[in-house]
Amino acid sequence: MRRTQIAVVNKDTPADGRMDFRDLMTFDLKRVFDPEEIGLAESRVATFNHAPLLLAAGHLVWGITLLAQCICDSFLSQMILPILLLGLVLAADGAFAFLLRIRANLEPHIVTKGICGFIAVTGMLWLLFVSVAHAHQGMPNDQVTDQAIGVGLIIGALVAIQSPVASITNALVAIGSAALIVQDFVLTGALVVMSAAIVTYSLANSRGVIAASRRRRMLAEEARKALHFVHEFEGSGRGWFWETNHLGTLSYVSLQLADDFHCGREELLGRQFTDLLSVDTSHGAGGEEHKTLGFHLSARFPFSDVVVRAATNEDVQWSLSGNPIFDDHGRFMGFRGIGADLTEQRRTEQEISRLARFDSLTGLPNRAMMRQTLEEALRNASRRQKGCALFLIDLDRFKNVNDTLGHPVGDALLRQVADRLKTVMGNHGQVGRLGGDEFKAVLPGIVETGLLESLARTLIEQVSRPYTIEGHKISIGASVGIAIGDPGRACADAMIRNSDLALYAAKAAGRGKHCFYEQSMHSEASDRQILENDLRQALDRGELWVAYQPIVRTTGEDVCGFEALVRWNHPARGPIGPDKFIPLAEECGMIEKIGTFVLRTAVKDAATWPDPVRIAVNLSPIQFNNPNIVETISAVLNEHKLRAGRLELEITEGVFLADNSATDETFANLKALGVRLALDDFGTGYSSLGYLKKAPFDKIKIDQSFVRGAASTGSRNSAIIRAIVSLAESLGMDTTAEGVETHDDLQLIRELGVSQVQGFIFGRPGDATAAAEYASSATIEADGYSCIREPRQTLMRRAITMINGCTEEIRLRNISGMGALVECSAPVAPGTHLTLDIVGVGPVTGSVRWAQSSRFGMQFDEPFDLSRLTPKREKSSGQPVLRPWYVDRAVGE
Repeated sequence: MRRTQIAVVNKDTPADGRMDFRDLMTFDLKRVFDPEEIGLAESRVATFNHAPLLLAAGHLVWGITLLAQCICDSFLSQMILPILLLGLVLAADGAFAFLLRIRANLEPHIVTKGICGFIAVTGMLWLLFVSVAHAHQGMPNDQVTDQAIGVGLIIGALVAIQSPVASITNALVAIGSAALIVQDFVLTGALVVMSAAIVTYSLANSRGVIAASRRRRMLAEEARKALHFVHEFEGSGRGWFWETNHLGTLSYVSLQLADDFHCGREELLGRQFTDLLSVDTSHGAGGEEHKTLGFHLSARFPFSDVVVRAATNEDVQWSLSGNPIFDDHGRFMGFRGIGADLTEQRRTEQEISRLARFDSLTGLPNRAMMRQTLEEALRNASRRQKGCALFLIDLDRFKNVNDTLGHPVGDALLRQVADRLKTVMGNHGQVGRLGGDEFKAVLPGIVETGLLESLARTLIEQVSRPYTIEGHKISIGASVGIAIGDPGRACADAMIRNSDLALYAAKAAGRGKHCFYEQSMHSEASDRQILENDLRQALDRGELWVAYQPIVRTTGEDVCGFEALVRWNHPARGPIGPDKFIPLAEECGMIEKIGTFVLRTAVKDAATWPDPVRIAVNLSPIQFNNPNIVETISAVLNEHKLRAGRLELEITEGVFLADNSATDETFANLKALGVRLALDDFGTGYSSLGYLKKAPFDKIKIDQSFVRGAASTGSRNSAIIRAIVSLAESLGMDTTAEGVETHDDLQLIRELGVSQVQGFIFGRPGDATAAAEYASSATIEADGYSCIREPRQTLMRRAITMINGCTEEIRLRNISGMGALVECSAPVAPGTHLTLDIVGVGPVTGSVRWAQSSRFGMQFDEPFDLSRLTPKREKSSGQPVLRPWYVDRAVGE
């Protein structure tokens, strides 16, 4: 078997493929390593394929001729040896043929050496045959012998002419035979000259053949690479090739062009190129594009990047480039060029342009487009002298949707929100998306506050309606900040900043609201930013602490638990209420960190209390939706050795925003952990009854808005509380009434069957030391007012009244809408009905509820308007400070 060839590039080979004498002489005898040169060597060996036939024919013909000549002069018995030698010659020719037949398994240089060897052997045998035949003749016949030697030289030359080394071998054999057998110097000289001519011809011929083969190989390689590049270019889809003849008909087209016409390439060949394409003049007239393709083709001018459209029903566009082809005599042969498909490029450019101006998710104008719309609206407002309004819309509780249901559901929700916003806004303005869950609406020419308020309320109402996405029922809300632009004076940056401040004020007001911009919002925003920065460091500085408010059983007034409440003692501002910093913590992402701090502190303190006393900790929706919340709670309980049943987690309806399997799984894992669950602020959300049906709550906390003033005459809160208690009892849940402050409300709570009470009547929130004292006490005594007290004003007012038929001057103190504290020197019995004539205010009637020496408390028959105590002021004739001048003008028009 042929050994593995190693590719080696011959760096000494000149560019034209020619060789020097030494390399030419040894080319056929050297082992070739270059794969390209191996092919050349094998092709040279192939020229010897029919050489054995030629040798055998010449040997056979002239051998029989010599034998016949010898037989005529001798006896047949004397010709056995010549016949055997002729047989050997023919056998050598056969071996030569066999070598060439099996050469596929041999390397070319080995075959060449074998050929030279056979030429030498057959030449020697032929000369031996001739000499023996010559010796057996009856008389010398030098003419026949000379002819036989010449025939051997000629036949060998014909066989070996393609290889210089074979030619030299043949020449040496012929010259040697002439010198040894004929011994004719004239014949020998002639053979030498003839052999030199043959060898020279062989060298020249081989040199030319090798050089031509190498040039053909190089051209074939270049053609192969060019064809490969053509196929790759056509297959990439980035372009195609075309060619026409001198008549303008197609002689070559790429398959892509045929595919665009839904036909085969053969159907396009022979058709006029201009019949397939038409010039697209809609893309400008610069450069070559304003000229027709027919002009370039008829004038035989090269052209580049000419935009054309295919003569099809589809909108297919190309960019064509071409060059005229001329032969060596200057005759025009046609055009050859390339084309590129611009259809997808144009669509991509259009899509990029659209994406630069519109939101890819909702299809609404994006931030840049809305900024441009606002600036155009302000410029138009300056010309029309009529302002414009800007809505900044933020979705409430949207982040929980992404965190719990994933971004695909969140994206679907944003698309539905966008549809509702467009429906609400209608022709009043343009709605766009700024990014995330923020939207903007520009309302040019609208400044009437009534219309703006109506649009804002409708917008909030429509966005807050429930959504159904992939089987999930989702409820979110919206807050709206509104800024009105003054024509000719407002700028886009100022309106955006003002609407942003108004939006924050709407969120601070409880979300789900709208708010107009006011001048005071700038200072509030600065203060809020400072407070946010302080809050980020408050936990590390130890400024946050946990307060505990007792929860008391209504039956025995003993402490059954505490609610953990976070408090903030600011080093400069003093105590800051949770209603101010808790929403701030939710916005800046601190709520989860603060919630974890409260949980750890509360569990640690509760571990020192008696075992029956529970601790209630508020769990924010962000904490609840954390996948690690169960592990965190379990670790805290194990760390402080607190029984799980003593921990009560208070959860608001915000955790049900994403009504999915993850929420149910978290509830199940918490219950499996053994902690108690309480639904906080019951009755204030959207669908609390639906939550009770599926969530495993142990307690319902009745919101203080239903508890405070429930015992007041005419209040319907008692009926609501009674319904909640009945519902909880039927579901096997406890109830806790929040915000109980008066004895009347406490008595009503007891009568309605509420399980537990939490409020100021049993104690305000205190530190861990106070909580430990409460937890160790048997009972807590209720301490507070008998009934709810209205806000009072501490002042001194003179009044006149009739007491026991005598006119008395009295003084009023701590007056409220329901009654007043009266100082009077005359004794008055409880239940006495009096009419007080307040100086500068007028009469007011009421009854005495209690009386002491020189004082009594009076309850008014009808609510008293405290504004009557404020001195009257003349109305100002100036314009309202916060009402732009063009609003009144627009209303007037």
